[in-house]
Amino acid sequence: MKRRNFLKNIAVGSLALNIKPNIFAQIPSRPDLAVVTGESPSLITKEAISALGGIKRFISKGDKVLVKPNIGWDRKPEQAACTNPEVVKTVVELCLEAGAKEVKVMDNPCNPARRTYVRSGIAKAAKDAGAKVPFPNEHKLEKIPLNGEKLKEWEVYRDFIETDKLINMPIAKHHSLSRLTLGMKNWLGALGGNRNALHQGLDYAMVDLAAFFKPALTVLDAYRILHRNGPQGGRLSDTKLFKTVVAGVDYVAVDAMGTTFFGIKPEEMRFLQLASERGLGIMNLEKIKIEKRTL
Repeated sequence: MKRRNFLKNIAVGSLALNIKPNIFAQIPSRPDLAVVTGESPSLITKEAISALGGIKRFISKGDKVLVKPNIGWDRKPEQAACTNPEVVKTVVELCLEAGAKEVKVMDNPCNPARRTYVRSGIAKAAKDAGAKVPFPNEHKLEKIPLNGEKLKEWEVYRDFIETDKLINMPIAKHHSLSRLTLGMKNWLGALGGNRNALHQGLDYAMVDLAAFFKPALTVLDAYRILHRNGPQGGRLSDTKLFKTVVAGVDYVAVDAMGTTFFGIKPEEMRFLQLASERGLGIMNLEKIKIEKRTL
């Protein structure tokens, strides 16, 4: 701690000692999860982050921020295979308003990035908000020790390492292998190499990756979910409108809430059981404070 900050903290602490204790008792505790429903993807995103204490709780002036949406598939927003572009745009705007030095929006898609970035609407939305939107560059891949229980090392794009803050922005979808793809599954998009090899022990890989990346904030897009034929869908009949955004620091809790949109209990998902057993977050939604709002 710098000396001037140390002295400032002492001064503030001295003042605090002279404040009556009951003033502190009036400060409400923050929720663990914010679940906001409404017509506007932008407004419900802002409201969810505000309910957690506001973007400045997570982003400081001068931060380099990387926002990780799901841009995996060559699909339009209404097909619900990629994160809603309005939700992404809103988070970028909030980060820059909080004083972020730079915001990048990036993914390593399953379909070619030059198609998915455009058709998803995310590239334009993010650029309009002031973000940089780089394509994944193989020259920026580096084999990184992940120190997971199963996944010991893998090739990771340095963009996800050389940043101050990570914000995970998945979309809630059905998945043919993992049953659902939510926040923890979204980290496969930070990797290079033969990711299909991870499908053998996908639940373990998801948990190891989430534990490694440790996002400052997770914002789950459940405005329009893909409830079948995931992860890429293709038909509007595969989607359902929930008009909801979930935000939280505890990514296990965020994913647990995401399961409920599909009529699934969190304890039915192996990756959530594993994450809970490792103490990475809380799977039992009855044990956390959830704030629900409708706009």
